Amino acid sequence: MGILAIRASERVKNVNFTEDTISVELMDGRTITFPLVWYPRLLNATPEQRNQWEICGGGYGLHGEAIDEDISTEGMLRGAPAPNRNR
Repeated sequence: MGILAIRASERVKNVNFTEDTISVELMDGRTITFPLVWYPRLLNATPEQRNQWEICGGGYGLHGEAIDEDISTEGMLRGAPAPNRNR
């Protein structure tokens, strides 16, 4: 395993949104906060759509059915914005 291997404690515990950010609380007590502009589908979603998240992948990701968006804890911890889907 590399030094960036995901640990069991890095599973998602809770998700919160502000007008400009998403904050993901992990089981180990850390909270990752990043701007919604990193995820254009989230940025353009309604508050109701943003709040329709499911924890998936055994707790290592988030899935938003209404906006067809998936975010992994690995990507969050790396600080990786959504890939450009127009390429």
